Amino acid sequence: MNGEFATVTSKGQLVIPASVRRRLKIKKGTRIHLSEDNGRLILQPLTEGFIDRACGCLAGGPSLLEALLEDRRRERER
Repeated sequence: MNGEFATVTSKGQLVIPASVRRRLKIKKGTRIHLSEDNGRLILQPLTEGFIDRACGCLAGGPSLLEALLEDRRRERER
């Protein structure tokens, strides 16, 4: 099994090894999203880099703001 190991404390806390925190740019206060996939726990740090990449994935698609404004304009016309 590759990777690093950590142990859960009696309070349910998990200490992420320093080498992993440095590699993933996790600092004090970084929010971590938890999800489960077929019995596996996935921890996704919500760092600036992650948010920048996530925002870029919707580029070029339809604008939700423009759709909302158009919908409200049609409502006013009724």
